[in-house]
Amino acid sequence: MKKLSVRRRHPLAAFVVLIFALAATGGLYAALAPAGEAKADASETSIAIEEGQKLYAVGCASCHGAGGQGSSDGPTLVGVGAAAVDFQVSTGRMPMQQPGPQAPTKPNIYSEEEIAQLAAYIASLGPGPGVPEASAYDPSEGNAAHGGELFRTNCSQCHNFTGQGGALTHGKYAPNLHDVDPKHIYQAMLTGPQAMPSFPDAVLPPEQKRDIIAWLTAVNTSESPSPGGFGLGGFGPVAEGLFAWTFGIGLLVAVAVWVAAHTAKARKS
Repeated sequence: MKKLSVRRRHPLAAFVVLIFALAATGGLYAALAPAGEAKADASETSIAIEEGQKLYAVGCASCHGAGGQGSSDGPTLVGVGAAAVDFQVSTGRMPMQQPGPQAPTKPNIYSEEEIAQLAAYIASLGPGPGVPEASAYDPSEGNAAHGGELFRTNCSQCHNFTGQGGALTHGKYAPNLHDVDPKHIYQAMLTGPQAMPSFPDAVLPPEQKRDIIAWLTAVNTSESPSPGGFGLGGFGPVAEGLFAWTFGIGLLVAVAVWVAAHTAKARKS
C-alpha cells in the first residue's frame, strides 16, 4: 500500500496570509476613504456657495448684478477671487453706504462664517486669488529691513514712507496703514483694491509681501517705537527739516528781538 504524502505548511505561512489580509484591508480603505472625504468637502463647499448666494442677493446684487456681472453702480466680481471678498467685507468697505470715489473702512456687518460663504460664492463665479494662509502674512517670519526697501520702492509714492497715507486725485486717497491687520495688508497687495494696483505673486512673491508686512509692523503700529519723538506724519527728513527751520529759526529770531529790546531799555534807564 502506498503511503499518502502529507504537505506540511511552513511555520510562517499564517503570518504571510495575515500580512496580505491587512494590506488588502488598508488598500480598500485607502481607495474608499479619500473619496468619502472628498465628497464631504464638496458637499460643505456646495452648502457654503448656496448660503453665500443668498447673502449676495440681499447685500450685493443691487450694485454688482444678480450674477456678479457688474452694473453701472458696481464692477464685475467674476474672477476677483475669495481674497478680494474677504478684504472688502471684513474691513467694512463693502457693502458701501452710498456711491463715492472710494469706499472707506467701517465696522463690518457680517460674521466670519458669512464672509467665508460670500467668498465661496464669488470664487465659484471664476478663478481668482484665494484667502492666504496665516503663515503667509506672519510678520515675525519676514525681514523688516528688506521690506522697508520694497515698501519705499513700490508703495511710498502713495502711502508715505511709513504707511501714514496720503491724498490722491479725484477725491481718492491712500489710507493710513496704522495697526491694519497683516492679513488685510497681504490681501490688498494681492488684489489691488480701490485705486491701488495689484501685486500678484508673479510680480511680488509671497516672501516679499511678508517682508513689507514686517516693515509696517516695525514702524506703523501702536507698539512701534518713535525714537525721534513727534512723528510729524512720517513724511521724512524734508518735513522734519522744514519744521525745524521754520519754528527753530523763528524762535531764535524772537529771542534775539526780545534780548535786543530789553537791552535798549536797560541802556536808557
